[in-house]
Amino acid sequence: MHALSPAVGALLREVAETIVLPRYRTLAAHQIEEKSPGDFVTIADKESELALSAGLAAILPAARMVGEEAAAADPSVVEGLDRGAVWIIDPIDGTGNFAAGQPHFAIMVALAQDGETQAGWIYDPLSQRMCHAVAGGGAFIDGKRIAATASGQSLPIAAIATRFMEAGEREALIDRLEGRVTIADIPNCAGEQYPRIVLGENDVALFKRTLPWDHAAGALFLAESGGKVARLDGSAYRIWDGRTGLLGASSAQIWEAAAAILNP
Repeated sequence: MHALSPAVGALLREVAETIVLPRYRTLAAHQIEEKSPGDFVTIADKESELALSAGLAAILPAARMVGEEAAAADPSVVEGLDRGAVWIIDPIDGTGNFAAGQPHFAIMVALAQDGETQAGWIYDPLSQRMCHAVAGGGAFIDGKRIAATASGQSLPIAAIATRFMEAGEREALIDRLEGRVTIADIPNCAGEQYPRIVLGENDVALFKRTLPWDHAAGALFLAESGGKVARLDGSAYRIWDGRTGLLGASSAQIWEAAAAILNP
């Protein structure tokens, strides 16, 4: 476990209990906005990010903050992710679900040093499940070390996020997958999707958009559990490189098999 884990975990639980859950299913229409079509932000996202930023600054004052909502207001916030200590904050992952009053959503925080994710936390306020990972130190759920497991199905269970794909790309992808994988419903929440792979509910997940606050914690969690996360060409996921496309799987073997299908 990371040395800061107890303090960070306590902060995430406090923010969930005092800010996020009280707004769940109680939001007024004026408390929900669209940053872009289908990309929502609520008053709870904004309040959560402010509270997380203040709490994380107290835990590790030397690290700067890169939060999703701060970056939406000022894109320059994400510059320099490959330098120094950085807290990466997703105040509510799965805001569309949260705004609609339905699961799944999560609070996610990662700590990076010189562009490498050192620790990550994913907290599910509804189930109170805490996923945590440390670079080189393993993955944990509610404090217990965990190893990724496959679903065991004859056809791999694949969660394919196509929302940010062009129509032609989406259609070609679905054609390649037909009969070769079992398509799973996606939770529209990376903070739920990564645990599903580790727990054997899904074998594979494909993401198009790979913003650091959506994937830094989850990618580390999956990798430290024994799974594999990489770009489709096999190169490493870097939180700072601005590229798109990411494939996660419960094992390197399943990753290779999925990549062979997905790469035309």
